[in-house]
Formats: sequence, structure tokens, C-alpha cells
Amino acid sequence: MTRPSQPHPDSGRRHEGGQVVWRVQCGDLISRERSVTVFVENGEVVLVGPPGETARLSAGQLGQLRAALNEAAELARR
Repeated sequence: MTRPSQPHPDSGRRHEGGQVVWRVQCGDLISRERSVTVFVENGEVVLVGPPGETARLSAGQLGQLRAALNEAAELARR
């Protein structure tokens, strides 16, 4: 049985390279720490998962992802 990933201090909204980026920490199928990244580019929301892997999110992490996607969608509409 794998343990659920806990929120990581690097999770959240930040500015990188002049744009807003959201990173939501998660785990993979064998409980390694990974992240899902959300950003807006050319009016579209871009969701980047762990390279070649599966993202396993706890209920709290899923809430963080949902909030990031909602904020990114609002930003993309501008």
C-alpha cells in the first residue's frame, strides 16, 4: 500500500519567467514526490504532469489543482 502524498512547501502559485505558474505537489505510483504544473500560454491553460508518469493526488492536492485550474482559466480569459 502506498502512502498518500502530503502537501509540499513548494506547492502553490508563483511568478516564474514573467508569468504566473502553479505547482501542485503529488506522488507517483511508487510514492516518489512529483508535481503537476499549470500555466497560461497564448490564452490557453497548459497542464504539465510528471514526465512519463502518473500523478497520484490526495483530496487536498486535488483541491489545490482545482483552484489552480480555476485561477488559470480566469487569467486565460483576460
